[in-house]
This record gives sequence, structure tokens and C-alpha cells, in this order.
Amino acid sequence: MSFRKSVLVLAATSALVSGCAKDGDIDATGGVAVTRTPCPAVAIPAYTGDITLFNPPASRDSRAIDVVANITDVRSSCDFSGSDVNSNATFRVDARRANASGDRDVTLNYFATVVQGGRVVVSKRVSRVNLRFADGQYRASANASAGAVVNKAAATLPVEVQDRITRRRKAGDADAAIDPMSDPVVKAAVQRASFELLIGFQLSTDQLQYNATR
Repeated sequence: MSFRKSVLVLAATSALVSGCAKDGDIDATGGVAVTRTPCPAVAIPAYTGDITLFNPPASRDSRAIDVVANITDVRSSCDFSGSDVNSNATFRVDARRANASGDRDVTLNYFATVVQGGRVVVSKRVSRVNLRFADGQYRASANASAGAVVNKAAATLPVEVQDRITRRRKAGDADAAIDPMSDPVVKAAVQRASFELLIGFQLSTDQLQYNATR
């Protein structure tokens, strides 16, 4: 599974933007201003945003579905005022069970992975969220959170790269119509400085395959 395939991107991202960035403003010259911060983008990788439990566990028959849960309402905050970038994401897990008889607790594992440049895993942490079904209730919800700490220097573009990206160009300049990101050096530097906080259920191989092929 590619970490770059995301079903939910919560922070505006582009070639020059990651995480908490805000862009799209028009400057005095008529150009589009792009604001970049070192905050990691927060996303749920494809096929990991929901989980299906079966009874019996080995069955994949729709009549054997026991519990279905999904991650929703993901929100993120970020503080990069110090030497490290501290990012925090909160989310809700909503679940539905097939049989409402009796009280029941269901514990699900979820991961929080920090990825650099779209492919290098910097860290991974697995946590648990507990869902409490009361007798007679088909649905349950629980809140959970995940965090990431990224070295601010690693998430900051070198000054010379920033200058090449932000340098004002006038009509008639030799490189006026050239996208700075077409330069392999600039593109590689932006990729190295881009981080993501990826959140999803910790699925088994069979569960991941089920999500991908159903």
C-alpha cells in the first residue's frame, strides 16, 4: 500500500504546501501567494479508515458481519514556535454492531505514522480506542487522538531553495514562465522537507485486503 494514497487530506497541500499551510491569496502584483509552514499534513491512508469485524472471524459473508467502525471528524492543530514541530490530531470512531443484545466493549487498534517525503517512515505508534455498547444499542462512539513531533529544521526549506521559489519574476524574464518545481533540486528539497501524520486502523493483511477489494 502506498502512503501517498489518501482518502482524506485535512490540510491544504500542493507542491509547496504542507500541513497547516494556507494559500490562494492574491498579492499586490496579481500573483498567487503560497504560505508554507513546517506542520505535517494529516491524512488517512486509503483502505485504513474503516474496519469490519466478522463472527466467525474467518468468514467474509455479509451475514457474518459483527461490527463495522470508521474514523471520522478528524481535526488537527500544530505548534512550531519551538525547535520542534508538535502536531496533534483528534478524531472520532463511530461503530455499529449487528446484535444489540447485552452490554459490550470493543477495543480497536489504530496507528499514527509520521512519513517524510511521502515514503520514508520516521515513526509509528499503535494505540487503542475502546467502544462501549449499552444493552439495546446498535451504535457507539469514542474519541481518540494522535500526535507527531518533527524536527523543525528538517521540515524547513533551505534559504536558497526558498529564494528560488519565491523570487519575483517579471514578464520577459528568461524564467518567467518556468515553474520552480520543475527543477529537480528544488523538487527534491521540497519533498525532503514535507511530512505527513497518517492515521488509520491497524489492520491485519486479511482486513486490509477486504477493504481494498470489497
